[in-house]
Amino acid sequence: MATAKNLSEEMERLSPPYDFELLQDLRPLLEEYWSVSYLLVVIYLLLIVVGQNYMKGRKGFNLQKPLILWSFSLAIFSILGTVRIWGFMGILLHKEGLKQTVCFSIFIQNSIVKFWSTLFLLSKIIELGDTAFIILRKRPLIFVHWYHHSTVLVYTSFAFKNKVPAGGWFMTMNLGVHAIMYTYYTLRAAKVKCPRQFSMFVTSLQVLQMLVGVITSVLTYLWRHKQGCHITEEELFWSFILYATYFILFAHFFLQTYIKPKDRAKIKSH
Repeated sequence: MATAKNLSEEMERLSPPYDFELLQDLRPLLEEYWSVSYLLVVIYLLLIVVGQNYMKGRKGFNLQKPLILWSFSLAIFSILGTVRIWGFMGILLHKEGLKQTVCFSIFIQNSIVKFWSTLFLLSKIIELGDTAFIILRKRPLIFVHWYHHSTVLVYTSFAFKNKVPAGGWFMTMNLGVHAIMYTYYTLRAAKVKCPRQFSMFVTSLQVLQMLVGVITSVLTYLWRHKQGCHITEEELFWSFILYATYFILFAHFFLQTYIKPKDRAKIKSH
């Protein structure tokens, strides 16, 4: 197993950071004030109630152009993050193996990881704005949407503070799925006709992401006693619980949206 210093130097050589990825590190500040995420979630939930009450007797806003810009910006961010983090994690996986990437924090201090994990955390705050578009356009706000947004922000802040090793894969998967998801949202907002299979593919990726999250948590649990494994029972508990509930909710959404309508249509046809 490589030492932290040797691996850091090797990864810097194989995947050198750009100049902008060496800017001032905001991690200490965000780690110190990670619990602010709870306050942000409370404000978020209160604004949902206030917003829905405000829109109750009003007609929904169009907001097409702002929604296109919003979704496009998040798509570009997710694509850039995906390219950088997937490349880094791919090299790390090839060199050190899966166990090192989910159980050991040997790569946390890498400049690329520090830069993109910081932006990733901040993006979870920005993505709360998705809900504003749903409310202001008077679209249905389902439980899985606001539950996912609020708990992801808190857990990302918690994992960021504790430098949870498996967080590297959680971030990698999330960026990859969001790159496709927000691209789809951009096209839909621009009134581009997308086949139903595209939306099914996006939801399938979300379900798969949650399943892999559960598997990663289980693997971390199995490897937790390995010498040097940087994981606590608390971190294991919350990662498993959240990914398990996400998997159940997204799988249920997939069934209700894409499978059950077909079953009802078949029954009617007979």
